Amino acid sequence: MKIQADSTRYADLIVAPLTEHELTILLLSLGVLLATARLLGELAQWLRQPAVVGELLAGLFLGPSILGQFFPEFSAELFPTDGSVTVVRDAITTLAITLFLLVAGMEVDLSTVWKQGQTALKVGVMGMVVPFAVGIFCGWFFPIAMGRSESADQLTFAMLFGTALSISALPVIAKMMMDLNLYRSDIGMVVISTAILNDLVGWIVFAMTMGMMDRGHGSEHSIGITIMLVLLFAGLMLTVGRWLIDRMLPYIQAYSHGPGAVLSFALALALMGGAFTEWIGVHSIFGAFLVGVAVGDSSHLRERTRTTIDNFVSFIFAPLFFGSIGLKVNFITNFDPTLVAMVLMIATAGKLAGCWLGAKWAGLSRRDGWAIAFGMNARGAMEIILGMLALNAGLIGERLFVALVIMAVGTSMASGPLMQLVLGHSRRRTLGNLLSSYRYVHRLSGENRRDVIRELVQAACNSTNIDVEEATHSVLMREETMHTGIGRGLAIPHGRLPGLAAPLVAIGVSDNGIDFDSPDGESAHVIFVVLTSPEDTAAQLEVIAAVARAFRPEWVIERIMEARNFTEMLAVLKSSTNSASTH
Repeated sequence: MKIQADSTRYADLIVAPLTEHELTILLLSLGVLLATARLLGELAQWLRQPAVVGELLAGLFLGPSILGQFFPEFSAELFPTDGSVTVVRDAITTLAITLFLLVAGMEVDLSTVWKQGQTALKVGVMGMVVPFAVGIFCGWFFPIAMGRSESADQLTFAMLFGTALSISALPVIAKMMMDLNLYRSDIGMVVISTAILNDLVGWIVFAMTMGMMDRGHGSEHSIGITIMLVLLFAGLMLTVGRWLIDRMLPYIQAYSHGPGAVLSFALALALMGGAFTEWIGVHSIFGAFLVGVAVGDSSHLRERTRTTIDNFVSFIFAPLFFGSIGLKVNFITNFDPTLVAMVLMIATAGKLAGCWLGAKWAGLSRRDGWAIAFGMNARGAMEIILGMLALNAGLIGERLFVALVIMAVGTSMASGPLMQLVLGHSRRRTLGNLLSSYRYVHRLSGENRRDVIRELVQAACNSTNIDVEEATHSVLMREETMHTGIGRGLAIPHGRLPGLAAPLVAIGVSDNGIDFDSPDGESAHVIFVVLTSPEDTAAQLEVIAAVARAFRPEWVIERIMEARNFTEMLAVLKSSTNSASTH
């Protein structure tokens, strides 16, 4: 599986157009792979698991592990392991993972990390340093037991193993936060910002690790020059590159025909960034990832455009890549239960210990520390990508690759339930108990986000001695950190006020709609303002979860807008909540 071996094999091929038979096999194999991966990905999501679990299973079924065992001739014909069809398929999957890392980079919001301040920094640093040190130790002193390839340099393998144990999966974590209704909560913000910092540092370290070895692909740069160029490129993309892209996007949006122009612009930059990092001696995905960070950090990139790019890549290219992994490795013959158990135990212990210590260092409660640690333990797609690149580069053997994939899938499946278990609440608040007629604004007069928040904070603080200006400032500061538009016409801006004995909730309706930068691009017609105490993490989570449950049916927004008074509005909410509880 080494790149050098692959290059030698491909170099022997005669450069010629695909024959009619080869083209038929290529299109059929890609169609079967995509259809199977999407079908099993949807099934995994229906079972509340990451889509990558189903996509990996597709390759497992279609590859040598299962189909190749029972129907070897058919498997070899549909998914050949050499020849022109394999070369083209590998090129398509390389393009797929390059674009997937563009999307992963776009999830990195540097301003979120900055605004979380020392909390994200402390949790992020400890969540990287502890598992990285554990991985370095195990990879250096027990390389054979850990599955090092015989030809791999010991130091390079140790650094790779440390990176593999320390990196988290930002897309999986973000999806998990959304499923648990925690994405826009304070604890969700800490987890997301920590994962962002974790991914950014992890991929830079991995790029430097790849630059330390001769991958046999003709790189003309020395190790020192490669590492220097990696750091220089990362520094330029995260400063000057971000600034230039932020200035260019308004012109593209203003003078182009249709929303597809931004999509083309982002993909073109990703391909050029990938080409540059491939030239300097590291994989193309690193360049695409940094381009994604620069593009995604622009304030001019709308959530709807971001979602369009995400869907374009995640529903077409990502399934092809993750499905193709099972075509290259026999997971049955290379399954080593001892190595799998060791990798899973070491990876989980290092990540949990690091994140928990970081949370304690940041002054968070014991329960919040464990919740953050379990959330950060999800490895998902990023771990699999790193393992695949290391396998191709000859750093690890197939046994360790299988162990890393199983570890990535296992931690991703367990993180959500464990986090939910840690955050289990002793009592369940309902909207009916939190709302009152004097905290209901039948028709909001504000025409923008700031005015509407001020109007609802005023209603929430009605009949209390709370400083309205201070409360408004708290909500607005939180809104700047991450926009609270949920989608489908709903927004939940919220803030923290010390000393609150109980949550304060106000609800308002806007006929014209207010732009809260929701993922679907729709304006918010129903807006909640939630004020809670920073000492009571559970209160905020419960209120946001209660709102999410009540507004799960699509008809709720329309009926609340039709309500003529508080009683009718409350009846709609209770009807929706009762309906959700019976399903």
